[in-house]
Parts: sequence; C-alpha cells; structure tokens
Amino acid sequence: MDKPPLQEAIVTSPKITHWRTLWISDIHLGTSGCKADFLLDFLEHNQAKTLYLVGDIVDGWALRRSWHWPSSHNDVVQKILRMARHGTRVVFIPGNHDEFARDFIGYAFGDIEIQDEEIHQTADGRRLLVLHGDQFDHVIQHGKWLAHVGDRLYTFALWLNNHYNALRRRRGLPYWSLSQYLKHKVKNAVAFMTDFEQALAGSARERGLDGVVCGHIHRPEIREVEGVLYCNDGDWVESLSALAEHHDGKLELLDWSHVPVERLGRQQAARPHTPRPLALPALPSSLRRHGKHPYKPLDNAGS
Repeated sequence: MDKPPLQEAIVTSPKITHWRTLWISDIHLGTSGCKADFLLDFLEHNQAKTLYLVGDIVDGWALRRSWHWPSSHNDVVQKILRMARHGTRVVFIPGNHDEFARDFIGYAFGDIEIQDEEIHQTADGRRLLVLHGDQFDHVIQHGKWLAHVGDRLYTFALWLNNHYNALRRRRGLPYWSLSQYLKHKVKNAVAFMTDFEQALAGSARERGLDGVVCGHIHRPEIREVEGVLYCNDGDWVESLSALAEHHDGKLELLDWSHVPVERLGRQQAARPHTPRPLALPALPSSLRRHGKHPYKPLDNAGS
C-alpha cells in the first residue's frame, strides 16, 4: 500500500478541525515555561477520536522545588478530562518528569488510560510505537543527577525566553523560542538529538513496526530514519506543536506558535479570574492494580 505524503502545517484558523488521532507531549504543567494559553487554544480548535498524552504532562521535578500552578494549568487539566468524558479516548504515557504516574501503568484515572507505551495502528495500516522516549536517553538512565542539573539550566533558559517573548508581544510580534534556537546551534545537542532519533527508530525496527511517535527532546519532526518513520510531536514550552493523523492515515505536524496574540488575550479575558479548585476523578478509580480493586485492568490495544 502506498503511504500518503507527510506534511507540516502552520495552523492559525479559528475553525474546529476533527482528526482521527492527536499526539501532544512535554506540556510541563507546573512550570512558568508552560504555554498553557496556547495549548488551551489548540484544544479548543482541534478534536480527535484518540488523544495521546506522550509524557511530561505535569512537571513533578519542578513542583518538588517550588509550587507554581496558575489557573490556566487547571484549565488544561479540566479540558482534557472533559474531552475524555465526552468520548475522546485519552491515553496518558508518563515521561521522566511525571514518572510518579508509572506506578499506575495499565489502569485508569477516571476516563484516562495510563500506559507505558502503545502500538497505534493508523487508518492506512501502519503500526507505530508510541512512548515518551526517556528510556533512550543515557543521561536520564545513568546520570539522573546530571539530568536535574541540566533541567535547572534549561529552566533558566526558558525564564529568559519568557521575558524576551513578553517584549515581542508588546511589539505585536509572534512567539519565538530562544531556547530552541540555542539548542539547535549547539553541536553536542544536535548530535544527541540525532542519536536519540536513530535509537528510537531502531527500536521500532527491531520490533517489526513501521515507525515510532515520541516526545522528550522538544524537537518536532517527521522523517524516515533508515526505512522507519520517526515522529516527534514536539512540546508546549518551546515549539508549541502537536502531531495529527488525518482520517486517511496521513500524518501532519501542527505548529501553534503562530496563533494571533490578540486571540489569546480575548480568551484570557473571557476566563474567570477567581481561583477554582481542580476537580479530579474519584481516587478509587486510580488504584486499580494488584487485584485490590473490583475493576479489571485495561487491555493494551491499539486504536
């Protein structure tokens, strides 16, 4: 079967688009670098039969250092929970920053499935491995203290990025990622990303799969790596991107960094300014493991 062409799109239209599947990752709720307003705008204008949350949704590392949880982060969680309640299949695949959720792999939190990885079958029959990708990061696996140091330096770069973009907004300029620009200019960082992509693609190849979808390195990409499709859905602190599957199986990168600033401003003004509690699903539904809950564990079936 001929595979459809891969495309990258810059989306600024206010209309609602219906996809077969959406993948988003590296939101980093709980950090000042999280672009929650951009993500809320994206979720308002994009719907899907299946939504994959491909890790680092909540930044547990940052929240352990200091508490940062504005109302827009609540709104993101509530929006995703509403999508799950209203029929979207939501699959949460934890990453290294929200590794606490890996204690509940194979079970459900409300209407959200928690999986370590998943095999997703596209509409045109391709089988894609979906996982966060930190398992293939040697620093995370063998030098976690160094990863925490790097995370603090990265947080500082994002702080600079926020102030720089505040100046750009006042001048009516679109969002631009300083940290992403610097990362792509550093030779060692580029080499790390290339090794990461090859390792993920190699793992999919060894398992007889057609491709892989991941996050972790905050670099949106769709390309062939030695005959295997490599897809990275990007992030919501730098690139503001997602991966989407059309109903015919075609895959597309969505860039949401070009949303008009005035549209975000109108949405912020429309939201209530009084603090609202975070309404989470009942706790027992998150504890379906080790046979201690009457519900059955979820099957690891692809879409």
